[in-house]
Amino acid sequence: MSDIIAAISTALAPSGIGIIRMSGFGCAETAEQILTPVYGKPLSRSEPRKLCLYDLRDRQDRVIDRILAVQTPGPDSYTGEDTVELQCHGSPAVLAEALANLFSLGARQALPGEFTKRAFLNGRMDLTAAEAVIDLIEAETADAAANAAGQVGGALLRRLQPVYDALLSVMSHFHAVLDYPDEDIGEFELNSYGALLRAQRDSLNVLLNTADRGRVVKNGVRAVILGRPNAGKSSLLNALAGYERVIVTDIPGTTRDTVEEKIRLGSLVLRLTDTAGIHESEDVVEALGIDRSRDAFNKADLVLLLLDSSRPLSEADLALMEAAEGRPCIAVLNKTDLPPCVAESDIRSRLKTAQIVSTSLLDDEGAEPLKDAMEALITGGKVRREEDILVSNSRHIQLLKNALAELKEAEAMTQRNEAIDFLEVNVNAAFGYLGEITGDTASGEIIDAVFERFCLGK
Repeated sequence: MSDIIAAISTALAPSGIGIIRMSGFGCAETAEQILTPVYGKPLSRSEPRKLCLYDLRDRQDRVIDRILAVQTPGPDSYTGEDTVELQCHGSPAVLAEALANLFSLGARQALPGEFTKRAFLNGRMDLTAAEAVIDLIEAETADAAANAAGQVGGALLRRLQPVYDALLSVMSHFHAVLDYPDEDIGEFELNSYGALLRAQRDSLNVLLNTADRGRVVKNGVRAVILGRPNAGKSSLLNALAGYERVIVTDIPGTTRDTVEEKIRLGSLVLRLTDTAGIHESEDVVEALGIDRSRDAFNKADLVLLLLDSSRPLSEADLALMEAAEGRPCIAVLNKTDLPPCVAESDIRSRLKTAQIVSTSLLDDEGAEPLKDAMEALITGGKVRREEDILVSNSRHIQLLKNALAELKEAEAMTQRNEAIDFLEVNVNAAFGYLGEITGDTASGEIIDAVFERFCLGK
């Protein structure tokens, strides 16, 4: 039995529908005190999971809305408890008054993420599914939503559970051998455990290898535009954004700070940064912008190196090409509407792995081929399959790395014929890290921190 919580689950702005959620034993009886059936029964005696029509009353017993309400008895609800949902017209005033009336009747304001936290604590979902709920809410693309929805449905747990169970089995045998050395428990063979641990390590490696793609799908691609002054960096940003995001002039050095813009790139989000260039400057303000440019370059997943094809390559161009070599890079050969001074072969001799795209941003030519080249470079030309599960949560990624390190050390111990007392320490640590992902061994502090990221009403 738990107290009754309530919260507005929709944005506090005028809209077609505004929703109030409640959870806890007796929440239907509490809600029906502010509802008058238009026809049918009071809410607590209405048919579960069936929307019914009610007049909503304020604290002065005035009708302030005509709404739909539904009750779902536990444990077959989102939270595993009795739940109620009030679907009002989306007036912030109506929603606030209805919520205040519920508080006057004994309900309390739900904490951020408390509905989903109760679902986790009541066994309706594991921690990976609960954390994916916030990723689903914040998803900016269909791919990000599909990956999060898969994890809400337990896809990540299904990948981790066999490894978790295998380590649990190993731990059980370890403890049996250690605690009951005189019993006939079965022959303990380090070689066989080495193979088993290697198999679990391989499974986690496969999962961890999806982390880079997962981060890109979830957070987008960090791309940076580099080039010497007046090469057309700001024009490129405007062309990719589809509107005049930054001022463009013929005066070199117009951009003195980093400028960021979020751009849709097929199924991905591109977080594009225009830079002040990377060069030496005695101007204090420009130097600060250059420092930010260097930071953006170091963090970038993709470098767009803009080169002016109408002018010979300068020392600054060569220095930028040297810095970009070996990074995911597209060399953008700009100003092809002018007589050429630089050919693709000049670029290829210095940027051996980069793709090269020619553009004339003055005539708005080349932006679409550049977008296609970026998407192909980022995705490797692969379309994400529906069944692919990508690890995208930074907490999960670090815990997987920790578990892999422990399993690697445990496997090495089996090859060195170490005592199982030492082996058990590493296997137990790996087991604990996986349990922190699923929630089986997560502390209360970790669980609280996870749900503090959530919005009210979820």
